[in-house]
Amino acid sequence: MDFSKPKKIFIVDDDPMLTEALKDYLTRRIPHDVQIFHTGEACLNQLGSGPDLVILDFYMNTVQKDAANGLEILQVIKKHYPTVRVIMLSSQERYAVALQTIQKGAEQYVVKDEHAFEKIAQILAEI
Repeated sequence: MDFSKPKKIFIVDDDPMLTEALKDYLTRRIPHDVQIFHTGEACLNQLGSGPDLVILDFYMNTVQKDAANGLEILQVIKKHYPTVRVIMLSSQERYAVALQTIQKGAEQYVVKDEHAFEKIAQILAEI
């Protein structure tokens, strides 16, 4: 895809401050169509609209205790929409967690650190 062309991006994370900051960061240069979802279930309900990329938090059970976690949502996305690209975003720095998400279909695994937004923008530029 051409980086100069706006893309449809879903951000799925239960942290409202992070999601708004990431949306602002991604739309600052190019007016991407960024939609925010605070549960995986809400994202799944809109996947039929054809996002180019889903940025998915690994652990999202802080707002809604019975909500599915990111790995469960990733598996559903890849089962029903195998061509949708997914970046897993997490504060988990363990290699085993990253490997597990890649094995389940995530294209990339990005740790939530001071460079996370920049890494996501670089990945977005390549798709």
